[in-house]
Amino acid sequence: MSPRILIVGGSIGGLFAAVLLERAGFDVTVTERSVHGLEGRGAGLVAQREVFAMLREVGIEHVARVGVTAQERIYLDREGGIIHRQHMPQTQLSWDVLFRTFRDLVPDDRYRKGLRAVNVARESDGVRVRFADGSEERADLVIGADGVGSTIRGAVVGPDSVPEYVGYATWRGLVPEAQVPPEAARQLFERFAFYEMPGSHILGYLVPGPDGSTAVGQRRYNWVWYRRYAPDALDAVLTDVDGGRRPFSLAPGRVRPETADVMRADAARLLPPAFAAVVKAEPKPFIHAIFDYAPVHMVADRIALLGDAAFVARPHTAMGVAKAAGDAFALRDALRDVSGLDAALATYEAERLPAGRAIVTYGQQLGRSLG
Repeated sequence: MSPRILIVGGSIGGLFAAVLLERAGFDVTVTERSVHGLEGRGAGLVAQREVFAMLREVGIEHVARVGVTAQERIYLDREGGIIHRQHMPQTQLSWDVLFRTFRDLVPDDRYRKGLRAVNVARESDGVRVRFADGSEERADLVIGADGVGSTIRGAVVGPDSVPEYVGYATWRGLVPEAQVPPEAARQLFERFAFYEMPGSHILGYLVPGPDGSTAVGQRRYNWVWYRRYAPDALDAVLTDVDGGRRPFSLAPGRVRPETADVMRADAARLLPPAFAAVVKAEPKPFIHAIFDYAPVHMVADRIALLGDAAFVARPHTAMGVAKAAGDAFALRDALRDVSGLDAALATYEAERLPAGRAIVTYGQQLGRSLG
């Protein structure tokens, strides 16, 4: 009998694993803590080879064509002049389309929303996961794909296994193309744009619309502003509209208005005019604090970690989705090809531990000017 697999975490990484494992003949169920689902939360992503391999494997290579291509890279000075340009065509795929496509490949009765895992217990015949609503699920194998704030991680590497804040955060915005002021659009559109200053930098590029549209007028401008925050200052910016201090990020609409106003005022004072304009045009900016984490183990007994639940790498690498795809491939291959569940999980860990450590180290190198 095929082992029953429970994947905790229904974002991209969990979906990659679910689709591959189901097609390999395993009995797979996914749980996701979000009640309303995850669509609409993504921007653009730079696809690496693992993502293209995943699309080929599943037979949906057409998803790679749902993207916006930036024809060149430009670097601005404080006054908005272009001080360097480089011909470097690069296509940003749609996270939303990628998520929606893989979500549609998992039957609804195998993707259960509104279940937040709170406890993991090993038993003689498997693993039992308890959820916040009091329900429980038993499985022969539990895969933790529940992201940077993973609950499952503690069952693998201990309760103190938390990511380390690196000293800076990213403010982000996704502005509908039509709402970008014309002067800013003329300079920023169809390009990857950058502005660098001591301890901070901002970048931006066009991405598909929320429905995956790449038609002119239907796209969005994605900007990302890296800024340093001391721990006490981070506490303030991560305090949400209800007064709660969130551990990792605030979603659109959850940032306090006064916090967003300070950020916009700083943008007007510090950034080139085009970037200041797109920051101002975003009514609901959101923020992610940046963390590093590299576990000693990815596997303990019948529990395995995948994606950001395992290794947390800085976004400079643009490898978050690729890392999850690589983990999903390696886990599928090990479970399919290696006899015995324990031996298969050991094979998975041996392959992906070095890969994850290398990505985290690479991110640390890229972020040295900020941290």
